[in-house]
Amino acid sequence: MPAIPHTESYYAASANDKRERPRLQENLETDVCIIGAGYTGLSAALHLLETGFRVVVLEAARVGWGASGRNGGQIVNSYSRDIDTIEKLVGTDLGKLFGEMAFEGGRIIRERVAKYRIDCDLKDGGVFAALNQKQLNHLRQQKQLWERHGHRDKLELLDADGIRALVDSERYIGGMLDKSGGHMHPLNLALGEASAVESLGGKIFEDSAAVRIEEGATPLVHTAQGSVKARFVVVAGNAYLGKLLPELQAKSMPCGTQVIATEPLGEDLAHRLLPQDYCVEDCNYLLDYFRLSGDKRLIYGGGVVYGARDPADIASIIVPNMLKTFPQLKGVKIDYAWSGNFLLTLSRLPQVGRIGQNLYYSQGCSGHGVTYTHLAGKLIAEMLNGQATRFDAFASLPHYPFPGGHALRVPFSALGAWYYSLRDKFGI
Repeated sequence: MPAIPHTESYYAASANDKRERPRLQENLETDVCIIGAGYTGLSAALHLLETGFRVVVLEAARVGWGASGRNGGQIVNSYSRDIDTIEKLVGTDLGKLFGEMAFEGGRIIRERVAKYRIDCDLKDGGVFAALNQKQLNHLRQQKQLWERHGHRDKLELLDADGIRALVDSERYIGGMLDKSGGHMHPLNLALGEASAVESLGGKIFEDSAAVRIEEGATPLVHTAQGSVKARFVVVAGNAYLGKLLPELQAKSMPCGTQVIATEPLGEDLAHRLLPQDYCVEDCNYLLDYFRLSGDKRLIYGGGVVYGARDPADIASIIVPNMLKTFPQLKGVKIDYAWSGNFLLTLSRLPQVGRIGQNLYYSQGCSGHGVTYTHLAGKLIAEMLNGQATRFDAFASLPHYPFPGGHALRVPFSALGAWYYSLRDKFGI
């Protein structure tokens, strides 16, 4: 049987590397077996290989098949809940450590792109766009918060004229530019990182889902046609982990988001829409995000489907929002529309930890994963190298089950999103 193909996205159509990697059909032994060839798994693999570990990566489908190859392609700093929320949970001293790490993921991405010469259309600059005064006030407070945690000389508040110079839309009353934000082709980033893993001697097997883990002093990970015995196992399946480890399902929920890509707009129209080629996300609870691709398409995403169902007509959900932002695009052809899942936690903070003595995991980025996953891979590598402080900081974060348990988590989450969307609509 052929390997599971990528979803029919713009990213898959424009991928630099379309080759299929082999299935695991033997019994291997290694230092670290990583389950999942998305950003978390690939980042962990690279950091571990660079420090001398032998690494095998098992991927159920293709490299970057999940959220890592389908997302909006935006480098956004901090976490899905910001540093001040974490400070309230863990205290000022530990909160300072989270503040130091909040801007590291983007630096890791840029270091990887430069070191391994990854071609992924990397561009600098990201804009947070405010639709009302409440959101603009929040951005002012966010700027002060980030600067307090060392993120200085990177942020610029924008008034109505300032944001109009960056985004040709009348929807926004202001915003904030983060010069250390940015955007890229997310699947090509993952594929480039996979090639880097292989260049260092790491092995990646596609169409090789982990179906069972035998825990113990040297855990054994089984696939349909092979196995990997390792000193350590890293679980990096996130929203696509399935039922492999039920204890990781209990306090999280897969959610779907949708993305479209227009036909190429041409240099003139693309430049008018986004003159500085920055990426943009608005400040709504259920936010919209958009940017230009390397070939000048508008990539526009948003919406959340709790429980990760695939909508029947993605364009009908996203195009109306795109036209609210850019009515000048009326009649523009939509070439691609796709969905993908991210893993939501009730706290909106990542879940990190260890099962038994040698099985480690990171999951639940809650829609804010591009930068965090690259940091997570580094933290896992630090942990396995005996430096546990930063990994343990994330592992100490409290997590709770969704109200109503597994059966009611979807309707309760949807009700909460409806409430916050109303608040966004009326600016309260």
